[in-house]
Amino acid sequence: MIKLGVNSVLFGGFDFATAAKYIKMAGYDGVEISAIKGMCEHLVLDNWQAQASDLKQIVSDNGLEFLSTEEASLDENRLTQAFEACAALGIPVINVGPGGKSNVEADFQRQTDIIAKMAEKAEKYGVTLCCKAHVGGSIFNTPTTLRMMEKIQHPAFGIDMDPSHIYRAGENPAEALKSVLSRTRHIHIRDCKGPGPNPGTPPNQACGRGDIDLFGYCKAMVDGGYKGPVCLEIIGANQLELAQVVTIAAESYGYLNACLRTLGAR
Repeated sequence: MIKLGVNSVLFGGFDFATAAKYIKMAGYDGVEISAIKGMCEHLVLDNWQAQASDLKQIVSDNGLEFLSTEEASLDENRLTQAFEACAALGIPVINVGPGGKSNVEADFQRQTDIIAKMAEKAEKYGVTLCCKAHVGGSIFNTPTTLRMMEKIQHPAFGIDMDPSHIYRAGENPAEALKSVLSRTRHIHIRDCKGPGPNPGTPPNQACGRGDIDLFGYCKAMVDGGYKGPVCLEIIGANQLELAQVVTIAAESYGYLNACLRTLGAR
């Protein structure tokens, strides 16, 4: 069964206990706890030891599991803290962005060197470091993702495949997924209204509201034998009311769960 989760960045305007309560109520299996500095730090890496017991209890009390965390940056000190925290909390995947700028070869080489180094460190903690193509970044589409895959062969490295970034790169996400699925260890998912560069307002990022063929994307997942987590990631929702945030989470769960049940994956 493919497990569905929510990146708690959607609930960035609320505490983690509130996020977990409503993520469970919406039907999800687990949570990707946000550790994104300056955006949403439900997992505060500078003080994770003091949080650890409470975070574990919140997840357990709500019948959820930790599916992943998003730290986003490639800062070595913060990633080391993330690896330590995730090893202690039982979080298997740490997601980051590539950094750098698109179509700058020096940036591609520098950033992939850093990712390779940090994947080696992740292995020591028994966790997996995943990176996704990101609009404007040094890895921004399928060709650059494939180059990264070829360069970084480390077993503690995987791809985080986000269809909204691939869609905004002018590609068909369902077709693109097939070429990287062998190394995909995590999927961020949201819809996208229009060609970008932004994915649209938070409500239009809800799965089924935008322009991406997410059923086709789910079919590519299932047909390819993907077994990892699929976590909803909605950005820009910090100023929304709780009811609005919960609506986005619940609507997206209904859409994704229906797709995956139709495909025999839930």
